[in-house]
Amino acid sequence: MAVMMNYIPETLDEALLLRKAEGAIPLAGGTDLMVQGKRGIGLAPAADKPVMIISSLKELKGIAMHDDGSVEIGALTTAGEIAQSLMVPWHVRMAASGMGAVALRNTATIGGNIGNASPKGDLPQPLILLDAEVVLISFGGERRMLLDDFIKGSKKTDLHDDEIIKSVIIPPHDFTYSYYRKIGMRKANAISKLSLSAAAVVKDGLVVDFRASSGAAGPKVIRSREAESMIIRRPVDEIPDIVPDFLTAWDHAISPHAMPKYRRNSTSRMLTRFLEAIVNEEAPGIVE
Repeated sequence: MAVMMNYIPETLDEALLLRKAEGAIPLAGGTDLMVQGKRGIGLAPAADKPVMIISSLKELKGIAMHDDGSVEIGALTTAGEIAQSLMVPWHVRMAASGMGAVALRNTATIGGNIGNASPKGDLPQPLILLDAEVVLISFGGERRMLLDDFIKGSKKTDLHDDEIIKSVIIPPHDFTYSYYRKIGMRKANAISKLSLSAAAVVKDGLVVDFRASSGAAGPKVIRSREAESMIIRRPVDEIPDIVPDFLTAWDHAISPHAMPKYRRNSTSRMLTRFLEAIVNEEAPGIVE
């Protein structure tokens, strides 16, 4: 591992050229890459490949709402900006607002957080809940894919050697009930020990959409379509009979080595609380 060789491209095209020709690693906030390359006090960080600092590229910044109601977040948008934007869905704003200290939130970017592919990353968990897509760009053009497919496992993604993360697109949703909780050593400024998002749409006593996702529960974010299918298209008054099988299916989706018993129990309690809110027909909105 050599001392970092830095490039500072002035345009996105220049960055794509460096990515293709040199295999340069994109660096924006650097909150993960700098730690990974740390060598000791007084020594410059090191990396296997050249590093290009892309934090000034305007093409990769900003938040926009499209005509179809979807929200696009540029890869260089910081967690602090995401937390403050009402265009961004509630689950994602909640995750961004609890992402470390204020200084980190004003530095860390959404592109870096998903590109790092840490199982404990804050933003991938709610983004996967919402079926967010990642937009990848190279000299050959753009491609889009579900973030759930892009992240292959711990520190593993489907990013090609000549690609840069351009943005994240979140489709529109209108949930009846929403839930988010992060469990860590402190309310913020802490690596997540466990996080959970859940959402549901209830119409005329029928659950027409139900989803949940759990972070820090395995090599990547856990979302069990099998468990979700047990709740979807079922009358609300049937849910109490389904809960035991639902919780068993969810527990089986969690990596057998990822979570000790107390974390599994915490996940079960959070999911149960969310389902109780639906069964009890609590006021629509945020479930506490």
